[in-house]
Amino acid sequence: MSEDDITLTLTLDGDQIEVAKGATLLDAAHLAGVDIPVICYHEATSPNGLCRICVVDVDGGRVLQPACVAECQADSKVETRNERVERSRRTILEMLNASVNLDEAPEIQAMMTDYDADDARFPDANLREHTVIDDNPFYVRDYEQCVLCWRCVQVCAEDAQFTFALTLKNRGHDTSVATAFDISMTESPCVFCGQCVGVCPTGALKPKLEWGLEQGWSAAELRQNTRRGRKRSPEDDDGE
Repeated sequence: MSEDDITLTLTLDGDQIEVAKGATLLDAAHLAGVDIPVICYHEATSPNGLCRICVVDVDGGRVLQPACVAECQADSKVETRNERVERSRRTILEMLNASVNLDEAPEIQAMMTDYDADDARFPDANLREHTVIDDNPFYVRDYEQCVLCWRCVQVCAEDAQFTFALTLKNRGHDTSVATAFDISMTESPCVFCGQCVGVCPTGALKPKLEWGLEQGWSAAELRQNTRRGRKRSPEDDDGE
């Protein structure tokens, strides 16, 4: 029997299931049709257990386990949504809401409702403040809406593109996604593949066309601001 053929049995929310050895608790939940919320996890990127919204209770252990990275253990008893788990997820959501603009994160807003999170629990918290970075014709970066899930950094690196245009800067509350040395995106190794925009769970990365429409740009302004090369005037476009 090969390593890939080895299976193990565990109990998940009262039901006994069989999974392949090496499967994560999130894999087991998907197999059992159980929904576990995720923020930093994405099927296109390597799981890293950052956001901790997917934590579950394994055998009543001292700490909750992040389902996206924790492997299933034989004969374990897993609870994906008991009081302890719900309290942890609710607190994480409340802290996120207190420091990040989640207006354009509908999935996270739905989690807030599902877990009855109090959007005023931390009234003295400081919201992250960033100006919108509009430095290329393809997308804008609004890091006030960034939840630091790392998805964009990962998909730009070893998980997909191998471009390494994005990184992290600063620490603690001031941590943000950035280019190396804060150079413009057009000066960076970015090839504008759009994969970072595709995996962003909030409005932190947005296609320039969509953002321009929200700003009320005219058709001429949209053409001008979403083209590479020299700045074009509306007169140039009208004369085409």
